[in-house]
Amino acid sequence: MTVSRKIVLHFPAQVADRPIVCDLALRFGLAFNILRASISPHREGIMVMEIIGEGANQEKGLQYLREQGVLIESLSQDIRKNDERCINCGACVGVCPTSALFIEKPSFEVRFDGTRCIACEMCIMACPTFAMEALI
Repeated sequence: MTVSRKIVLHFPAQVADRPIVCDLALRFGLAFNILRASISPHREGIMVMEIIGEGANQEKGLQYLREQGVLIESLSQDIRKNDERCINCGACVGVCPTSALFIEKPSFEVRFDGTRCIACEMCIMACPTFAMEALI
């Protein structure tokens, strides 16, 4: 059965310049969607990605990443919109890199699609009324 999960990968400096993530597709038949990344050769890096594929292949792929020295975390933090605090100003919409926050027309209300959220927390910093909240 094909499943999808969001994970955070921490690359140590000694492996940051190797095509490790590409190997997930080639060796284990996995698809991936890079949601956010900051990786430079010979420096520590971080990547937030969605990994898609058969459950058993995902486990094999994650084991491969661990063997390469990559630290793996589940994306355990979720963001939520507190509708009672939201004034629909749209400040969060402009900073959301995945369009998880958008303005619905014709009501011009701010809407939140949590399935598109990568928990970057940009909306939390932008919201003047603290309507965007991190849930840990």
